[in-house]
Amino acid sequence: MDLKALETLNAERRARRAVMLVTDLGDGSGRLVREGDDLAGALGTEVDKAFRSGKSGTVEVEGRAFFINVHLPPPRIVAIGAVHISQALAPMARIAGFDVEIIDPRTAFATPERFPDTTLHAEWPEDVLSQRPLDPYTALAALTHDPKIDDLPLKAALEAGCFYVGALGSRKTHGKRLERLAEAGASHAALASISAPIGLDIGAASPAEIAVAVLAEIIGALRSRGLAATRESRAA
Repeated sequence: MDLKALETLNAERRARRAVMLVTDLGDGSGRLVREGDDLAGALGTEVDKAFRSGKSGTVEVEGRAFFINVHLPPPRIVAIGAVHISQALAPMARIAGFDVEIIDPRTAFATPERFPDTTLHAEWPEDVLSQRPLDPYTALAALTHDPKIDDLPLKAALEAGCFYVGALGSRKTHGKRLERLAEAGASHAALASISAPIGLDIGAASPAEIAVAVLAEIIGALRSRGLAATRESRAA
């Protein structure tokens, strides 16, 4: 890899953007590909798969061999609310390979004793997110039921293009939430992407079961991100 390509690769990684180096094993030539770049044909299909799976490896396309070296940002889950669901979600998410952060200004809930070995912010979400902004490799789960705490990070997640945005609450509660977010300027398309009630519908009842449902839905969103858009563009 030449110096300029290496500098570009490192800059993309520092900015938490997905990038890969695609090397033609026949002639040794390589190119950097960013997630979202339009790469047509069978090689483009393999590149899309690699971005979703995060797995590097050799692929054969039309009689040529390519090595795909994928660099994905570490996926992150930001949970708004130091609640029982978050207590169960944090250790499970870490086991699944996610970085986890909990944000809750209520200091009675956001304590190290309740969240050992977890990045914890006993501050208002707007203060935390101004220093640690959301991005497309972040999932946001709003879990407090309190609009004063949940609404701003939900809107920030939609604006940042987070790969998953979910919110706890009934359909009635979510309807009122959508009205508030629309009044705050969120688009209809963005609002439709919020998963609410949060988590896969597995009949979860306890906080731990809800956490399982949320984590499963987040993993599904991570591994399928961009898939619908890719299918639509290739069908056009």
